[in-house]
Amino acid sequence: MNRRSIFQSAVLHRQAKIFSLIYRLHGRNVMVYDGDDSYHNILHMAGMSADSTQLNRVPGAALQMQRELQWFKEVESIVFPKVTEALNKDKLKPRELFTKNHKNLMKEGEQWMKDTATSCTVVGALIATIMFAAAFTVPGGNDQNTGFPIFLNENVFMLFIVSDSLSLFSSATSVLMFLGILTTRYAEEDFLKSLPTKMIIGLSTLFFSIVSMMIAFCAALLLMLRGQSWFVIPVICLASVPVTLFALMQFPLLVDMFISTYGSGIFDRKMKRWLLHKKTTEKGLLSGETERYGLEGPQTIDPVIFDNPYFKELFVGEDRLLQPSETAKVHLRAP
Repeated sequence: MNRRSIFQSAVLHRQAKIFSLIYRLHGRNVMVYDGDDSYHNILHMAGMSADSTQLNRVPGAALQMQRELQWFKEVESIVFPKVTEALNKDKLKPRELFTKNHKNLMKEGEQWMKDTATSCTVVGALIATIMFAAAFTVPGGNDQNTGFPIFLNENVFMLFIVSDSLSLFSSATSVLMFLGILTTRYAEEDFLKSLPTKMIIGLSTLFFSIVSMMIAFCAALLLMLRGQSWFVIPVICLASVPVTLFALMQFPLLVDMFISTYGSGIFDRKMKRWLLHKKTTEKGLLSGETERYGLEGPQTIDPVIFDNPYFKELFVGEDRLLQPSETAKVHLRAP
């Protein structure tokens, strides 16, 4: 069995809350050099593939690849440069181990991105074609003498034109974004920001183009079927169906992708401080004030060692920070 610290295990099993607890630990830089029996340091752990149960919580292979990269980058940001160059038993650096273990996931992410982009490109191109044609075949036709649309001075007609134009421009933008996804190089770093950003813009503009198209359709009906509200109102209500369906199917993915890309990050860097170090300042000698450093909360004799008394303090102490699992309850009964 490999000898691993709790910090390495937290990274290996992608336990962000556990890792957040020790992120600001004063002695963390000592522990990042520790290795297991295969000489894997904490950054090597981030380079290993996550458990399927953890990955399945993230929708889509591309977002799973992004989450793995985020883990690696977050851990890399707290270790010394020397750790990034350390070799394991197979003579692999952490980044090389990450690339080796995530080859299949990267291919799956690339295929997921291409399939999604291809499907959405077809929809976007179809909307752009329809809206372009509708701009030149306006409801009611054109005046034979002037060539201007007959309903030019109608407010509803202006709504039709504006909606048609917005739908055309937004669908064209979405097509360009999806084409950018299809033609990208699909390097590892692209999954971190570039590809998710393009997908977010593409899905957002595609959704906006569908909404604008439905508004243009309803405006055209109002112009052509004046006084026929018994027919127009039900049709307008039906026009909301495709918009609702698209929102139900794609909006959750869009929200997840936005939060994953532009959210606060994996680790909670504002977690309650749980070690306390005081340093009296020169001014404090006179006033009795002190400056506080480190993490505030329950203390232990040796804060670098995650011993069983301290383990109990975290779970059942007065300032407990964690809810014990079944495994933790077994350890809590130990002396």
